[in-house]
Amino acid sequence: MKQKLLRVGTTYLPVSNVEQASDWYVKHLDAELNYKDDDKAILNFANQSFFLVKSLENEHSNFSDIYGKERFSLTFEVDGLTALKYLHEDFTKKGMTVGEIENRGHAGRNFVFSDLDGNLFDVWSELSPDFKEKYLS
Repeated sequence: MKQKLLRVGTTYLPVSNVEQASDWYVKHLDAELNYKDDDKAILNFANQSFFLVKSLENEHSNFSDIYGKERFSLTFEVDGLTALKYLHEDFTKKGMTVGEIENRGHAGRNFVFSDLDGNLFDVWSELSPDFKEKYLS
């Protein structure tokens, strides 16, 4: 029997201060805090588990592409352009670091935001058809 990966269960994010970071995720992203100690916090949001792990100073999950542009490693999805615009406005009102809504030449629109430690995240206006079928039907 051939086995395959079924889903991403957990994403690990480096943070400088577990207490402040977990509070930020709960307040700004409506994350549910499941566990916290001095070294880590376990949060659930966006249908996934996130571990905020205390890391060395100036660590983050970003990387640079071949052109030297700093990139995110994770894209969240919302259901349509209206939802994307609403979330962009909500994040902006909350005082979060939020980029402009972009047309990247493919279906939908995107914007980038960051957490307190500079971890970058992308938001895309196109919800995957598989997710829609399984969870929103």
